[in-house]
Order: sequence, then structure tokens, then C-alpha cells
Amino acid sequence: MTHTNNLTAQPVSRAALIKGLLFGSGTALLVIGAFVLSVNYPRPEWGKLWMMRPLIITPLAGAAGGAFYFFVYHFFAYGGAIKKALGVILGLTGYIIALWLGVVLGLAGTLWH
Repeated sequence: MTHTNNLTAQPVSRAALIKGLLFGSGTALLVIGAFVLSVNYPRPEWGKLWMMRPLIITPLAGAAGGAFYFFVYHFFAYGGAIKKALGVILGLTGYIIALWLGVVLGLAGTLWH
């Protein structure tokens, strides 16, 4: 009797990963842009360039969330419809948490007291 190894690693597509990073970052930039552009009269204690921090940190967190979604989905994609749905749900939950943390870290000290 010979032992077969069915646990072969699936190759990760670099282009698909970059696409996930860009989609996550772009979505985060749109979300934080809505918050930043809604401020008509910023407080003087925030400084002149107060909007640079949220516009940098939140898309970085969105890119990390997009990478998390990609890897979770890639891990669960090969195993049937239920595993695929579980991968989508876990990936979206992780992305939303990463986006929320990015918004909080970006707006800390300005709009988020």
C-alpha cells in the first residue's frame, strides 16, 4: 500500500493578490474620503495637514484587509460551495474589521475623539 499526499499547495497568483490589495485600498480611500471631505471648518488645533494621516493610514489598513480576504478566500476556495461561502464570510468580516481599525487609527485625535 502506498501513501499518497493529497495536501498539495496551490500556487498564489501575484496578479490576483495585487488586484485584491488595490481593491481593498481603493475602497478604504473612498470611505475615508467621505469622512475627510465632509469637514468644512476643521478645528485650528488639528493643524493644516490634519487630513494626511487618515488618507495614508486608512488605505494601508484597507490593503491589509484586502490581502487578508485574498488569502482566506484562497485557502477555502478548494473544497465545495460551503467552504467557499465560509471563506467569503470570514474574508469580508476580516476586511471590515481592518477597515474599521484603519478609520479609527486615521481619525484618532481629529474626528474620532
